[in-house]
Amino acid sequence: MRKEYGSFDPKHSTIFTVNVGRPPPPFSSSSHHLRKLAHRNGGWADHPQVCLPFSLRRQCRHRFPFKSPLTSFVKGALNPMDQGAMSLAQAVSSSICVRGLDAHLGSTQVASQTGLALPAVSVAMRRTSQCRNPFAVRATVTGNMPIESAQVLTNNGLSKTAASTNGASPKSAHVNSGSVDTETTVSITVVGASGDLAKKKIFPALFALYYEGCLPKHFTIFGFARSKMTDESLREMISGTLTCRIDQSENCGEKQEEFLKRCFYHAGQYSSEESFGQLSDKLRKQEGSRVANRLFYLSIPPNIFVDVARSSSLAASSANGWTRVIVEKPFGRDSESSAELTRGLKTYLKEDQIYRIDHYLGKELVENLSVLRFSNLVFEPLWSRQYIRNVQLIFSEDFGTEGRGGYFDNYGIIRDIMQNHLLQILALFAMEPPVSLDAEDIRNEKVKVLRSMRVLDVDNVVVGQYKGHTRGGVKYPAYLDDKTVPKNSITPTFAAAAVFIDNARWDGVPFLMKAGKALHKKRAEIRVQFRHVPGNLYKRSFGTDLDLATNELVIRVQPDEAIYLKINNKVPGLGMRLDRSNLNLHYADRYDREIPDAYERLLLDAIEGERRLFIRSDELDAAWALFTPLLNELEKRKISPELYPYGSRGPVGAHYLAAKYNVRWGDNSSELDSA
Repeated sequence: MRKEYGSFDPKHSTIFTVNVGRPPPPFSSSSHHLRKLAHRNGGWADHPQVCLPFSLRRQCRHRFPFKSPLTSFVKGALNPMDQGAMSLAQAVSSSICVRGLDAHLGSTQVASQTGLALPAVSVAMRRTSQCRNPFAVRATVTGNMPIESAQVLTNNGLSKTAASTNGASPKSAHVNSGSVDTETTVSITVVGASGDLAKKKIFPALFALYYEGCLPKHFTIFGFARSKMTDESLREMISGTLTCRIDQSENCGEKQEEFLKRCFYHAGQYSSEESFGQLSDKLRKQEGSRVANRLFYLSIPPNIFVDVARSSSLAASSANGWTRVIVEKPFGRDSESSAELTRGLKTYLKEDQIYRIDHYLGKELVENLSVLRFSNLVFEPLWSRQYIRNVQLIFSEDFGTEGRGGYFDNYGIIRDIMQNHLLQILALFAMEPPVSLDAEDIRNEKVKVLRSMRVLDVDNVVVGQYKGHTRGGVKYPAYLDDKTVPKNSITPTFAAAAVFIDNARWDGVPFLMKAGKALHKKRAEIRVQFRHVPGNLYKRSFGTDLDLATNELVIRVQPDEAIYLKINNKVPGLGMRLDRSNLNLHYADRYDREIPDAYERLLLDAIEGERRLFIRSDELDAAWALFTPLLNELEKRKISPELYPYGSRGPVGAHYLAAKYNVRWGDNSSELDSA
């Protein structure tokens, strides 16, 4: 017996069904015909996987026995120019089929009694315009028990109940004496909801996802903190931070009201299981009978991470869906404290439940880094020591601690910026091509880079601290003028370091990292300086300074996002005069839509179970192994930072460090970067 559900036009889909747990029927005789049908009928493709969408495919247990033919089938079925073709093919090739208890079909849970085979399942994929994922999913179930309903699901969890063919009202399906729950809900709890990060970043990002239609149909947001507040107080607090997209601001007020109605508050103690048990009761009232998925965002100091992980996991975990926890940096102060934090979290959570967030990995230009490199033939062959002279990773802020010195003084610029943001970008930049775009494949390559790096030496590091300065009649305070900073503090507000990767691709290439507060400009960028042209025929036109003839690729992460390449060209005229110009991709000019905030991307990834932009525990261990000896040496020797004026380019020592490796800082060039 076979039943199909959904209002899909058969002319626009192709059904191919196999039995889960058995080898599929011979593919060679039918794949060509199915490929032609799928391509002809508007880009549809079916594949016999229980594990979809892509983000949840790793939750299952047994690999499908014939993944290569499936991959080739899906690649052929989709338009080769389709943005999703490669992702879909990758999803098929790494998808996993399931036998046993608690299998997952996308974000839909399938419960099957032990020892009973799951029925045959086929999944149809089609293009949609909703949010980031260009596909919708339809499941077709066959078996010996009646099915009352089915579900149409998109990869981001958006769902729509499909009408059954027998006219029955939609209910949970029954398969082989088991059940298929067809509706899901996501409950997002922001722990530390009264803090600045929650107000300025997390709630606005959640609203932006809602405004774009990226959140599931059924979702609830709870704020949790020790402060006494009501639901209305929370809504009033966050309402002033919600903004709509500049490029599509229609129905903004209406959307804000709808979003705020889904926001609630619960006051409690972070270490109290009773408080989280009460929160769980409130969540259950909102979730109803649906499959309940729960996401906890820990926007709190790291010293109470483990308390919250314990209380939430024991008293507020989902009974029938997934539970995930997002952890904000800092992840410890050194290798020892980081390992202790990891052990504490893993006492109550599995590694695949822990999402360590570094918001810089969610930046648009950082996400574009691998696209730029791996999808453009012009760059990948040049990406090595043979052509690249040095790489610079620069982070600068044009303001000081601004009253947050007490927090900052406990960590300093190396822990706050260099050990996480810049090191993560470096690993993405320098990694070898991964086997696939799967999260684990990418993170494996990043770990290899980190483990290939030399441990940082004090001789290759310069630290500084900003001092007071008067410019244009305005007096700017010193770091020690911040009342929250201890007097005589030697915590660095600036650091520059030269690091090296001892592998075949990057041997001998200096990677220069620089991060600082109270500098002359606010920027975050990657600068790739290429080698001089051997036997350059035009070197006389550049004079004695051959650096002026060096090509440079600049990836400006923020602000005013851009990618530009500095090249040499002839100035028009009868003479032979050379000029340096920029080939420029300026995002604001090229794209007419607003760039999403990094927190939007990372929150959506966490909801979808996509772990590619989150930090794995062995990544964290490798990162701290590089910096902990340096930090211990700085503290042991009590090295005083070099003072630099507020609003300057930083301490002079940073220029000497670069000169030591025959490098000039690209952001200090007198040439105007006109990108």
